[in-house]
Amino acid sequence: MSEITIRIGGVPEHFNLPIHLANENGDFAKSGVNLEWTDFPGGTGQMTKALREDKIDLCILLTEGMITDIIKGNPSKIISEYVITPLTWGIHTGLENSLQPHDNVFDKQHAISRYGSGSHLISIVNANSKGQSIDKSQFTVINDIDGALKSLNALETDVFYWEKYTTKPYVDAGQIRRVGEYLTPWPCFVIAASDKILNEHPQAIDELLDIIQASCHHFMQDESVIPIASQRYNQKLEDIERWYHSTEWAPDSWVSDKMIKSVIFHLETANIIEKGQSIPELIWKR
Repeated sequence: MSEITIRIGGVPEHFNLPIHLANENGDFAKSGVNLEWTDFPGGTGQMTKALREDKIDLCILLTEGMITDIIKGNPSKIISEYVITPLTWGIHTGLENSLQPHDNVFDKQHAISRYGSGSHLISIVNANSKGQSIDKSQFTVINDIDGALKSLNALETDVFYWEKYTTKPYVDAGQIRRVGEYLTPWPCFVIAASDKILNEHPQAIDELLDIIQASCHHFMQDESVIPIASQRYNQKLEDIERWYHSTEWAPDSWVSDKMIKSVIFHLETANIIEKGQSIPELIWKR
């Protein structure tokens, strides 16, 4: 098999370390895959846009964000689950903000990385689960964590949802405050690919998935990766230990139909997608 270049993207966070370790070990190259990785600090909305614009072939992103964007016309498919445990979202505010843990956050101004991103969708899902709603005028796009830090502490926005352990160093450093948490009611990350790469190189994608899953399996068995993750992602060892022992990666390429239906239900209930609309094929049928 001749070498093929596959462009893959993900957030610059500890969840993707198994893929980086496999790449550094030459596992993809041995199978004829030249893996080109791109960090997307803007999160899921930034990645779905890159998929649409053919700037990447694959990405690891939030389940709810990918499902939403395929329904809204993204020519891509979910090809595998990736992290099957839920995501713990930290709910954050600025240091000088009077918002307290017991306060209702749903009438506040929300910082989001992009429309369609997890920080956008989950704030709506969380509000809806508590019988509340958030108006579009309550959202301010801040692009990434750096933008959130500036916006929250300038009191331009009041609330920002982002993965708990990724933001914990900023909380520990006294740059922002965490006032709550929200746990997604579904597996947090999936792997998605453009229809273009799936049609042109299905065998290479299958082989790439095999390598990712083998690396994830090894990662879950080898606790020596804990200090590596701590150092690379500038996080306290005890925080990474807690994260590692509460996270499970997918053992295979199976995608649960029930999980897809559950996410669609929550998206419809939160009015993120229209109820009763036609749902396109979401999962890659090999």
